[in-house]
Amino acid sequence: MKIEILNIGDEILIGQVINTNAAWMAEELNRNGFKAYQFTVVSDNREHILQALEDARARADVVLISGGLGPTKDDITKETICEFFDTNLVFNEDAYHDIVAFFDRRGIAVTELNRKQAELPESCISLSNRIGTARGMWFETTRPVGAGSKPAPDSSIYVFLPGVPFEMKDMFTREVIPRLKEKFVPKPIFHKTILTQGMGESFMADLMKDWEENLPPHIKLAYLPQPGIVRLRLTASGSDEEVLRQEVESVISSLQQIIPDLIYGYDTDTLENIVAQLLMLQKKTLAVAESCTGGYISHLVTSVPGSSAWFQGSITAYSNRSKEDLLYIKKETLESHGAVSEQVVLEMAVGIRNRFRSDYVIATTGIAGPSGGTPEKPAGTVWIGIATPERVFAKHFLFGDNRERNIRRTAVTALNLLRQEMINP
Repeated sequence: MKIEILNIGDEILIGQVINTNAAWMAEELNRNGFKAYQFTVVSDNREHILQALEDARARADVVLISGGLGPTKDDITKETICEFFDTNLVFNEDAYHDIVAFFDRRGIAVTELNRKQAELPESCISLSNRIGTARGMWFETTRPVGAGSKPAPDSSIYVFLPGVPFEMKDMFTREVIPRLKEKFVPKPIFHKTILTQGMGESFMADLMKDWEENLPPHIKLAYLPQPGIVRLRLTASGSDEEVLRQEVESVISSLQQIIPDLIYGYDTDTLENIVAQLLMLQKKTLAVAESCTGGYISHLVTSVPGSSAWFQGSITAYSNRSKEDLLYIKKETLESHGAVSEQVVLEMAVGIRNRFRSDYVIATTGIAGPSGGTPEKPAGTVWIGIATPERVFAKHFLFGDNRERNIRRTAVTALNLLRQEMINP
């Protein structure tokens, strides 16, 4: 069974609005044993909508559409639906009763535009909206629809939903998913995401080549890179979810033997949360000295609830003077080696540890880019210092010339260096 997700709206096509509806619907479908086959986005244009509906019929058994159901003139979806299904808008008393109740609760009178939202295509099954005024519409057809359509042997289902995310989500979980489960038998799908840090995807793929080639046919691997991190998503499909879970855990166990130092967590884990758990477990504290990351590491660790129990504080020192005054960096060190150097980041780590009397320290200095580099120290040159109760050390990295990406890569690399040191002192 193939499902296509179709979103209607000029605001998506011009980049004004991110298409979060499609991503959420696909995730919810997957969670319930269904799989989206294709995403399509079309403009608020009659011909464009008609063609997209017609094209989807040839590809999919179920087409889930959101957007264009509002009361204003730019919302033309209902009129276009009637043309596509050769039906008419009729006044729906139940829908109007819900609209009146919706506005009564807010002490607002129903306008003529709002009243028009009670007009629905005669041939649809109406889907109630508990938190808005635009009803959803469910169509089932076993005949050709639209001009020039070709006969299809099986029925097609079209479901039209509001574009407002919170209205769509409520209607989708309450009305659409249960109806799909009545019509089709869901196929268990099990996902597990392995989170890695410290190596690019192509190098990692070389290490994992034999392991990947020996995966069972029903278990698929996807590489999902982002700055500083590569996610490895395993997707298994079959008839028994528990069997799938066990199979995936087995192949993960064998992968752990190949890249043990690169794996830091699974699914929704974050490095800042993992570091926080280790600090709480060990009853230790952390302080941070930042230059090229501009406070981003501090932002990440303080986004963890309860961070005040283990985070001592941070200093973001960009200028040489602030490094001298706040982090106790020697002037001669700065003059001899420059701010972006192993010697300076080591003194930063020691300085912040002494100032905050913390057990662990992260220190960063570098050239975030895109400007500021030299032939000896190009943009993307970064030094990360780590101080522990046992030692102080620094590592050098060359990340490239994209400023935002360099800041993110430096932060996650630093957090992972600290994590590794805490689990393998």
